[in-house]
Amino acid sequence: QVQLVESGGGLVQAGGSLRLSCAASGRTFSSYSMGWFRQAPGKEREFVAAISWSGRRTHYADSLKGRFTISRDNTKNTLYLQMNSLKPEDTAVYYCATRSQSYYYTDSHADAGYTYWGQGTQVTVSS
Repeated sequence: QVQLVESGGGLVQAGGSLRLSCAASGRTFSSYSMGWFRQAPGKEREFVAAISWSGRRTHYADSLKGRFTISRDNTKNTLYLQMNSLKPEDTAVYYCATRSQSYYYTDSHADAGYTYWGQGTQVTVSS
């Protein structure tokens, strides 16, 4: 059974940084693309970033380019999201997700193609 467990969230001041981690288990991590999404209170879940199974291809929401970096360590079965220059509007629950189809990657922002989701980690940015 695929399990995704996020960690690294917390409270940070505006301008600060956080690195989120997503530990994966239950299947061959290196065969599947991954994504980060977030959901702020009262808002719909939105795409943050995606990464291919090898890590060679990445894609970001336009509004986050230059501040957030997605990466993965296939030897540790872990996905990361480095978040810099954080703003209060980045406050949300952050989720990692993965697809059921191996060796498939798309720049699509849709969450419908992601089958497995973590429980989320809260990020709060104070002004």
